[in-house]
Amino acid sequence: MFLDGLDTIDQQILQLLIQNARASYSDIGQRIGISRVAVKSRIQALEQKGIIEEYTTIVNPRKISGAMSCYFEIETSPESLGQVTQILEQNEIITQIYRVTGRNKLHVHAVASSNEEMEKLIQEVIDPLPGVVSCGCNVILSRVKDIKGLRL
Repeated sequence: MFLDGLDTIDQQILQLLIQNARASYSDIGQRIGISRVAVKSRIQALEQKGIIEEYTTIVNPRKISGAMSCYFEIETSPESLGQVTQILEQNEIITQIYRVTGRNKLHVHAVASSNEEMEKLIQEVIDPLPGVVSCGCNVILSRVKDIKGLRL
């Protein structure tokens, strides 16, 4: 698992924070058998090392507005990659951008409030991107597995 590089106590602390990032130091300490002060110290060390990047709330947009989610696989010419990445980073509908190996250079996730908004993103942002060799789009129908607390 992705926590194998940590000692057992840090792994337990992270598992509890992944389940509930609002858990108190006291609650975590009681569950794993160490003091509140030791938990606080270990969490601060994990934060300083960059292992814990942030504490956040996860919103499911489908429960609010029936939003739709897509992954784009975008292959660009090497000289256009930086410009394409900058354009995509500026768009609020685009939630994640990964540079990947293989034929497709970018793996891009977008969440739109409607089919119309996603179509507008494709027409006004994705289609005109400079230097695009190929672009594929996959609509996400449902979430089968999503490991909370893990981002690469």
